[in-house]
Amino acid sequence: MEAKWAEVHTLEAEIAALRRASVEPTELWEGTSRAKKSFKETHQSESEGWESSKDLRRQLGHLESELSLLNTMFGISIRKYCKKTEDLTSTKITEKNTKKILQNHRLSGNCLTVTFQLEFQILEIQNEENLSSVITDLNIIMEPTEYSELSEFVSRAEERRDLFMFFRSLHFFVEWCDYRKRTFKHFKEKYPDVVQLPEGTASSCMGIQSPSWPGFELVIVWRIQIDDEGKVLPKLDLLTKIPLEALELDKKKIIESAPLSFQTLLRVVGIEASLETLIKLFFNTKE
Repeated sequence: MEAKWAEVHTLEAEIAALRRASVEPTELWEGTSRAKKSFKETHQSESEGWESSKDLRRQLGHLESELSLLNTMFGISIRKYCKKTEDLTSTKITEKNTKKILQNHRLSGNCLTVTFQLEFQILEIQNEENLSSVITDLNIIMEPTEYSELSEFVSRAEERRDLFMFFRSLHFFVEWCDYRKRTFKHFKEKYPDVVQLPEGTASSCMGIQSPSWPGFELVIVWRIQIDDEGKVLPKLDLLTKIPLEALELDKKKIIESAPLSFQTLLRVVGIEASLETLIKLFFNTKE
C-alpha cells in the first residue's frame, strides 16, 4: 500500500507541474504583450509630442517671419499680443453645416516714436463651400503724441475697421513727420539767425526772419495730410508777414504772388531746395 501511495503522490506532483507549465507561458506571453503595448503607446506619445513640438516651432517661425516682414515694410514693432477664441457654432443663429469662430485680439506696439494699442474682433465663418473672415470691431488707442493730424485718421480707421490702412498710413505718416523734423533741424542749424522754430523741431511751422529787416517774416506751414483712402501727402504753404508800408511800395505784387510762386518752386525742385532758395532769395543769406 505504501508503494501505491507513493506512486499516487508522484503522479499528483507531475500533474501539478504540467498545470504550472501550461499556465506560465500564457502569463509570460501576456506580460510580454503588455510591455510591447506600453512601449508602443509610449513611443507613439513621444512621437506625437515631437510632431506637436515641430508644429509649434513651425508656427512660431511663421509668426516671427510675419512680424519681421511687418517691421520691415511698415516699421511696426509689436511688443505684446494676446488672443482669445470663442466658438459660436452652437448658437441658435448659426446655420446648418456652418462653423463660426469669434477671435478677440489685443496688441500693443509702436511705429518709430508713435505708440499704439489695438483691440479688434475677427469673425470667421466656414461652410461646406468656403471660409470667410471679417473684422467686426476695431478700437485704436494712441498714446499722447505731438501729431494732431492723427486724431481724425484714427477715427476714420476705426469706423472703416481697416487694419491694413491703419498700419500702412501710420508708417508713411510717421516717416514724413520724421523727415519734416530732420529738415527743420537742418535749416535751423545752418541758418540759426534766420530760421525760427517756435515749437521746436517737431513743429509744423518754420519762420524765416531777417535780422536786418525788422517786421518782415515768412512762415512755412508744413502739414502731413491723410486722405479718405489712407494716402499720406505733405502739404506746404507759404504765409507772409509784411509791414503795410512795404506792401504799398510793392507795385509789382511780388509779395502777394509769393505763395503761388512757392508752390511752383516746390513742384520743380522739391521741398529742401525750395526752402533753401526761399531763404537765400528773400534775405540774401550766404552759406
